[in-house]
Amino acid sequence: MANLDSLMEDLVAANRILAAEGIVDAFGHVSARHPEHAGRFLLSRARSPELVEPGDIMEFTLDGAPTDSFPGKPYLERFIHAALYQTRPDIESVVHSHSRGPLPFGLTGEKLRPVIHSSATLCGEVPVWDARTSFGDTDLLVSNISMGLDLARAVGAGNCALMRGHGSTVVGKSIREAVYTAVYLEVNAELQWKASFLGKVTYLSPGEIEKINLRLGQAKPGEGFNRSWEYWCRRAGIACKPG
Repeated sequence: MANLDSLMEDLVAANRILAAEGIVDAFGHVSARHPEHAGRFLLSRARSPELVEPGDIMEFTLDGAPTDSFPGKPYLERFIHAALYQTRPDIESVVHSHSRGPLPFGLTGEKLRPVIHSSATLCGEVPVWDARTSFGDTDLLVSNISMGLDLARAVGAGNCALMRGHGSTVVGKSIREAVYTAVYLEVNAELQWKASFLGKVTYLSPGEIEKINLRLGQAKPGEGFNRSWEYWCRRAGIACKPG
């Protein structure tokens, strides 16, 4: 099961990278669809991402239930991941974080949109999901599959959504793509905020977004997700597996 072993290695690395880049702290999580069972996904037990080891990885069905017994507590918000895999067959990885840069855009009505080429994977205007709209006053945590499915509808066919008063969720067609988008969601939020103080912000056009993402998808040598992954692995102090 080399394919599964390889995926597990990337999943552990993703946790370490997201922690090293400040996207997650003690909270947040990243998952991957099972490479041999599309109706299952892999996610660590409830643990701070920087501490995740291969032995922490659990397997879940697409309703968020563990597939077998495990001597550890699962993340409460595993339903974020379950619902997205359930509704989007194209998704292979999900990152949920409380990354601080995007948070103000989910609170103020100011739209977060890609402003630099590295952020083209955001696609366009990032939607905001507000738990209160469908569920009234809650603790803002996605604690059941109904809330997860409501969030998934907000993500729609896009790659990310902000969560009012909570954080953000991004998806990708691979672990490396999802991590890339999570990192550059934070970068874009900071740059858009800074640019707004200098004058009118010029955003990427739909045509620019399409061309940039096409190039990323072609995975040219020395470019894109694998090049970023190699760099982030080094910064996180972990060995880098070739793309």
